[in-house]
Amino acid sequence: MALKIGLTGGIGSGKSVVAKVFETLGIPVYYADDAARKLMNADEELKKSIIKNFGEESYKNGELDRKYLSSIVFNSKEQLELLNSLTHPATIADAGAWIKKQNAPYIIKEAALLFESGADKNLDYVIGISSPLPLRIKRVMQRDGLTEKEVMQRISRQMDEQEKMKMCDYVIVNNEQQLVLPQVIELHKKFTAIPILS
Repeated sequence: MALKIGLTGGIGSGKSVVAKVFETLGIPVYYADDAARKLMNADEELKKSIIKNFGEESYKNGELDRKYLSSIVFNSKEQLELLNSLTHPATIADAGAWIKKQNAPYIIKEAALLFESGADKNLDYVIGISSPLPLRIKRVMQRDGLTEKEVMQRISRQMDEQEKMKMCDYVIVNNEQQLVLPQVIELHKKFTAIPILS
């Protein structure tokens, strides 16, 4: 069994960038948020649950209407928690099946809500990506075309970054001053040196 490493951080911290570096080192990466989006369209049980809780308008021509759903969940903590409670079990099961197929010294599971979903319990170690708030806001505004207010609204729905970093075994600093690559390579060496328990 390969070592299972979680990779997490707040919105705009640069999780995907760090995950891509691990991929270039030949490490398989499971992107939980992407998988959840796919499952919301492909998993019939999950689709039924979403329609039941958020209405028929959640899907247009059989495809998830992300704009409609976002307008509901990002304006209500309760609705966001409800959506997460529907998607997390499906995503955790999907990740488990994916992990079994991998053949590498370790795998990375990249997820924004690693601790919130309870997915960290199935992992050996967790890496946190720490990034200054102004930089995170700027990145998300550029990436998603959102206003500062909209970004702050999404950040306020996530676990406090300092709290999250305290729960991680390792922290990569992504502040555009410290280079990310040497930090990733150091962890890569660490994880490949740990003996795999079958």
